[in-house]
Amino acid sequence: MDKFTKEKAINSRVDIRIIDLASEVGELSKEVLKGTDYGNKKFEKTKEWKSELGDVLFSLICIANETNTDLEECLNSVLNKYEERFKNKGDLGSSK
Repeated sequence: MDKFTKEKAINSRVDIRIIDLASEVGELSKEVLKGTDYGNKKFEKTKEWKSELGDVLFSLICIANETNTDLEECLNSVLNKYEERFKNKGDLGSSK
């Protein structure tokens, strides 16, 4: 990804990427609305679901690259956090 964004000259500052990520999550949320007929039925993936989910993932990976952050390390850390919460509270919620 880092090579791709550099080759295509589409690197952005982190603050711009965060705004882009929020926008992409909004577009993904719109697909949830469509996929549930605005809450009237159980969710079904829409035609654009994979594309919008991919856009969110792309933005997130770009943010990690721009900040030299290892996403695998982040995921392992949060999995450990959730495991500890579940062990202590019996669920994954963050409320005390």
